[in-house]
Amino acid sequence: MKAFKAYDIRGVFDRDWNADDAYKIGYFLPRLLKASEVLVGRDIRVSSDEIFEALSKGISDAGSDVVDLGLCTTPMVYWATARGAYVASVQITASHNPKEYNGLKVSTSNAMPIGYEAGLNKIQQWMLSEEINPSSEKGKIRELDIKSDYLDYMANYRTDLGDLRIAIDSSNGMAGMLIQDIMGDEPDYINIEPDGTFPNHDPNPLEIKNVRQLSSMVAEADYDLGIIFDGDADRVMFVDENGKFISPDLMIAVLGHYFLPDGSHERVLQDIRSSRSISEYLSPMGAEVHTWRVGRAFATPHLRKIDGLFGGELAGHYYFKDFYYSDSGILAALLISTVLADQKRQGIKVSQLIAKISRYKCSGELNYTIEDKSTAIQKVISYFKEKEEPESIMDFDGYRLDYKDYWLNIRPSNTEPYLRFIAEARTQEKLDDLIRKVEEILRPYLS
Repeated sequence: MKAFKAYDIRGVFDRDWNADDAYKIGYFLPRLLKASEVLVGRDIRVSSDEIFEALSKGISDAGSDVVDLGLCTTPMVYWATARGAYVASVQITASHNPKEYNGLKVSTSNAMPIGYEAGLNKIQQWMLSEEINPSSEKGKIRELDIKSDYLDYMANYRTDLGDLRIAIDSSNGMAGMLIQDIMGDEPDYINIEPDGTFPNHDPNPLEIKNVRQLSSMVAEADYDLGIIFDGDADRVMFVDENGKFISPDLMIAVLGHYFLPDGSHERVLQDIRSSRSISEYLSPMGAEVHTWRVGRAFATPHLRKIDGLFGGELAGHYYFKDFYYSDSGILAALLISTVLADQKRQGIKVSQLIAKISRYKCSGELNYTIEDKSTAIQKVISYFKEKEEPESIMDFDGYRLDYKDYWLNIRPSNTEPYLRFIAEARTQEKLDDLIRKVEEILRPYLS
């Protein structure tokens, strides 16, 4: 089955996986996590109800109960899992993928993620090799409404945003069921009604075409900030007052103004693709910046391991110790808006703050379709190591080589058939040279 990925289960529904697969996953999940009950939420996608029915039947046939959260954001499931001391939970969602996709995000105690290496591989193996023997004592399904309690929790982070003018695009995803209750009536909202057909644009803010509506709105009507969520509201991204998209990793540095105002020593997590600007900006604030692998399946456990206060990724995930080390797009939006409102009071525009943080020219993440990823990566790394000894080498999640005036990261995608490359340099000329050389090396391997 093609839907098992490094972080979760995801693919085009009824092509890469189907209701029968959902049933089997539900059947084997209680065994994997030794769970007498499983917390289950779902997004608004057209196939989510069908998947819920099949998944729940599998859980019930295994003799375990289903606690039905109904429609909710993915961070709501994380929060409910940890707060309610559940040992197993599932969110039915395909996050930022187009409407024909769907998937399952699985968590265990304390909202710790279950990726492929942590147990999904076992479920896949059991599905292929073991028979289904439904229990004579079927589990029950009960509903649990957490929306009111969740809104009360999020209200703890609501502050006076002064006269900060904000435009918010919910992408017709799950943020729409909460965002106005949390952010209030002051922002202006578009695409707020959850709709699993995503009629206005795909729920992936990393694709610039999906941000154009918000960018135009911000630039044309003199907003200070634009905020856009993905489909399940675990990710959030921003545009400045000019409608210019802000690289999401730079917002890790912005969060330093919220968490590190007094220069206290705290650990902060970034992924291996993150800009060097982040550590250069946060270190004087007292931060000890740690770098780790891409994806929640790796970031959440690592933030807990280092006892970090917060962290983030290039893809727009932001993790918080006070949110059970999990990611929440709406919480990140609240905290970042608080910082930017304070900056505005000081006469600093969003673009001006980002200009203070960003000190490098960045390629953005470039994708290459390559079959023999391992050989291609080694060719690139060997060339640069032989040309000049790097100041540091990170050899997890591909490789990152850091030099005085530039760095590069090359890694195989964990979810798609791509080799991913990203680089930064002090000058555009150096960056262009880096990209040209890497593409020259990769050319013989392109599919």
